[in-house]
Amino acid sequence: MVDSQQTIQFIQVTPEQLQNAIIEGVKQQLKHLKPIEPNEFLSRSEVAKMLGVNESTIHNWRVRGVISAYQIGGRVFFKRKDVENAMVKLKN
Repeated sequence: MVDSQQTIQFIQVTPEQLQNAIIEGVKQQLKHLKPIEPNEFLSRSEVAKMLGVNESTIHNWRVRGVISAYQIGGRVFFKRKDVENAMVKLKN
């Protein structure tokens, strides 16, 4: 039979040292995690307003594959990140 409770003894370790070791271990593990950013979906009219163009331009860009779109039912949405990433820097 295996005992479900295990006892660990720390010899020559102060409570503060143990606490600091745990905190540092947690910090090291958290460094590898990236925060999850929620997707912000925008309508065609919101994207048009954001970019200062009309809605037909947004439709044309979607059809040509300039910006990615997502559909649910009959509604079309755009991820804000996709719209921002579709912009390219011009050379001077």
